[in-house]
Amino acid sequence: MTPPVRPLRSDAARNRESLLSAAEDEFAERGPEASVADIARRAGVAKGTVFRHFATKEELIAAVVARYVTELRDVARRLLSSAEPGAALLEFLTVAADQRQQRDLTFVMSASAEDPFVQHLRDELHAGVVALVDRARDCGAVRQDITGTDVFVLICAPVHAVEYLSDPPPDLWRRYLALIFDGLRPEGAHPLPQPPPNWP
Repeated sequence: MTPPVRPLRSDAARNRESLLSAAEDEFAERGPEASVADIARRAGVAKGTVFRHFATKEELIAAVVARYVTELRDVARRLLSSAEPGAALLEFLTVAADQRQQRDLTFVMSASAEDPFVQHLRDELHAGVVALVDRARDCGAVRQDITGTDVFVLICAPVHAVEYLSDPPPDLWRRYLALIFDGLRPEGAHPLPQPPPNWP
């Protein structure tokens, strides 16, 4: 359940959004070594302003992840009304991979894994992905042995594939997304060697 949020004054709301954007950039560039002072400097606010919004660095990390997951959840929900389920699933995976390519938040995604609100949002995102996959499978756009959890764990795969290269072209992740999506199609599919994973 989403915790109650007190309305913020317009200036406070702007500061919070600025802090979240600055934190995304700092974590993407520096990983877990990013400091609250650096985040405050990038956002153009005093360090004390950070702690007025987020009591700890861990709380700030959870807020960054919550915003990212919420965006993806909303995309999944919007695409559920698409008339073409296969195209909708591909669009979702493209949006997800593109966001990951723009802001690699691998460490923060795992760092906030125990936060109850982040867990709740991840469950909502997972439910949206399951619904997209169910629709695509029902219309024959993806193979019958693919589950929503299978696709959920592949969301970040196109970006991780190019991380092994020293200087990949900006859109190279699209090549690997195309390979992944071809693997989801029923044409030429072979039986998978293991059963699908369970969602926690």
